[in-house]
Amino acid sequence: MIDPVFVASGFSVGLLVGMTGVGGGSLMTPILIMLFGVHPSTAVGTDLLYAAATKTGGGLVHGFAGTIHWRAVLRLAAGSIPASIVTLLVLWQLDLSAEAARSLVNSVLCFALILTATSLIFRKLVIDKLRARMEHVDDATIARATVLVGAVLGVLVSISSVGAGAVGVTALLLLYPQLPMARIVGSDIAHAVPLTLVAGVGHWFMGSTDWQLLGVLLIGSLPGIAVGSYCAVRVPETALRLLLAGILIVVAGKLGSEHWPSSAPNLVATERPAAMQGGPVVVPVAIGARPAN
Repeated sequence: MIDPVFVASGFSVGLLVGMTGVGGGSLMTPILIMLFGVHPSTAVGTDLLYAAATKTGGGLVHGFAGTIHWRAVLRLAAGSIPASIVTLLVLWQLDLSAEAARSLVNSVLCFALILTATSLIFRKLVIDKLRARMEHVDDATIARATVLVGAVLGVLVSISSVGAGAVGVTALLLLYPQLPMARIVGSDIAHAVPLTLVAGVGHWFMGSTDWQLLGVLLIGSLPGIAVGSYCAVRVPETALRLLLAGILIVVAGKLGSEHWPSSAPNLVATERPAAMQGGPVVVPVAIGARPAN
């Protein structure tokens, strides 16, 4: 059955994406984890394919309009796609338990949310300081830096589904200051499509994708993106960026406060009664070890 709450969530996130160009993974993944109790790995895998589907339409529009700098897209992809594949292979080889996977995704997600919020808040300041210097850097250095940025985005997106929006746009603004904003946004969207698709397919193979949930989210998000795009020119961009950055910081803080302090109290609560009652001594084991069946 189609849950109207999930449809409304998809519409809300799509509305913000349409108005700001960012916020898909930054908002959808935390919403699925915190509000609906979806396991972080499933939330990331589902959101990656959700992002690939929603950004494909935007990429096609920018492609027909000629607002994609394909050289920058190929350089980013040269770093992000291999980094994404390697990251997914490492996760598959580690074969983390449900709790270990939850811990990893939540930690990387908090970092990616704070990084995204920082790039939204300080984008103009950073660009004003560094843009003039970047105009004099040779093309070979720009190419290497773009591939490196792509690799970092590949790792972040593959684990947390966050980073391909605001962080990618900020990096492109610094590395390619001669490009107009429309080509920066178009290039970022064009790069996000193959990256999220590759990462999403990898999570699908590992069994962390909820196809029914994906379909319900798309029912709401596609109209939301259309409405948001229509409203984008009528709402101040600076106010939207600051609002979104504030939301991301609050979400990151809530995720961190719920996740990190919980492990130590639980460990004490489970070990002390056994020791007091003369039970077996708890012996620490190596991280990753699994109990015998």
